[in-house]
Amino acid sequence: MKAMFSGFAAIALIGVAAYFGLHALGLSSEHVFSSPNVRVD
Repeated sequence: MKAMFSGFAAIALIGVAAYFGLHALGLSSEHVFSSPNVRVD
């Protein structure tokens, strides 16, 4: 049971770190997949 909860915590931590890390690098999907004709604020 402890291993399962540790896995859940690791998945949550990796997900949050990836979210903020990719946004900090400017690799969010709104910037990657938008064309020059799209206004992204």
